[in-house]
Amino acid sequence: MNPFPMVLADLRALRWTAPAIVLLVALAIATGVAIGAQERALRRGSAGAANDFDLIIGAPGSQTQLLMSAVYLQPDALPLVDGRLLNTLFKDERVAQAAPIAFGDVSRGYPIVGTTAAFAGRWGRIEPSEGRLFAAEGEAVIGADVLYRMSDTIVPSHGVAGHAARPGEADAEEDGHRHEGHGYTVVGRLPRLGSPWDRAILVPIESVWEVHGLGNGHASDAAKSDSPFWKQGSAGSGPAGAEDRIGPPFEGRRVPGVPAIVVKPKSVAGAYQLRAQYRQGGTMAFFPAEVLVSLYGALGDIRDILVVASALNTVLILASVLLLLLAVAGLRRRRYAVLRALGAPRSYVMLVVWLGQVALITLGCLIGLGLGALATKAVSGLVAERTGLLLSPAIGLGEVLPALGLALIGSLFALLPAALSYRQPVVAGLRG
Repeated sequence: MNPFPMVLADLRALRWTAPAIVLLVALAIATGVAIGAQERALRRGSAGAANDFDLIIGAPGSQTQLLMSAVYLQPDALPLVDGRLLNTLFKDERVAQAAPIAFGDVSRGYPIVGTTAAFAGRWGRIEPSEGRLFAAEGEAVIGADVLYRMSDTIVPSHGVAGHAARPGEADAEEDGHRHEGHGYTVVGRLPRLGSPWDRAILVPIESVWEVHGLGNGHASDAAKSDSPFWKQGSAGSGPAGAEDRIGPPFEGRRVPGVPAIVVKPKSVAGAYQLRAQYRQGGTMAFFPAEVLVSLYGALGDIRDILVVASALNTVLILASVLLLLLAVAGLRRRRYAVLRALGAPRSYVMLVVWLGQVALITLGCLIGLGLGALATKAVSGLVAERTGLLLSPAIGLGEVLPALGLALIGSLFALLPAALSYRQPVVAGLRG
């Protein structure tokens, strides 16, 4: 006898109970999938964003704070490292490239980052998707997600990073802190990098210094002061009374301080030597991977707690499902007694009960995988919107295997109501 028509008839008759079982199982699976896939996506996205930051040097303080500000562009007040260290690093035979990073200004909610053209192009690895890299003060290169157009003028505002409702929308407080009389002209746009720098406005480090009245790092000792980088009526696009050249080496009586310096060593041995040298003497040096490992450790601890909570939740759901399965079997016992009275063998009735309940559990697992994937994608979108990290969540064996395990355990649980149906006497079932 073919059991499947009877299984389908049973499932159609359970109009409310069957969806409840499927939903409970789906929620159990979706929770575990979302936790595992999201945590893995965060690890990959954050590690990828730090790939171009081989070694970071800054003033003594929190490595995590400096990492979050320099790599992930999370606004924070940082102590400055002596800017004269830049020329020391440029002359160091162990250093292939070095670049200062300075921040603090924003425009429409986008952070304005001062650096060198070499780092803006990540040491020659990145070509602008539009225009070119900046070549003079008053020019800017924007990230892929910055809502400015080529040749637009960007007016910086001070000290209100993150106050805009979202990138691209300035608020009244930002307008009140504008550096009037200064402006950057957009000359290029970078391709998508999958990092918070996609929402950054990159300008020459000299421009950031000058906006805040710190000189430009190139003025001669005889110069009394450095002029603003943008002055209406001056010849060309360069600053009035200052050199047109930007980038290293820097000169002058005092090169302004910077929050961070990114160093690209020539060799692994050189990287460790530089790290050891600049971990003392008033500076701090570290590999981003060092800090990320500790952050991943904390993230892993949180994940473990969530996994345990999810497992306990799954146990409770399985217990609820078992009770529902037993209740369903009890409600259907007269139907099964009629089948027995019409000549159906006990094994057939047992198979019908078991297949129906396994179908509900399996369907719940499949729907749970889908719901988990959708939830992970939604959360990744929210994280990307807030941080700029490009997350690529994917469902892997780490999520599929628990779903298969739950389906197997649920199938074993389904044997209990199936066995009760097998042992039910026909006469007692008809009387019930």
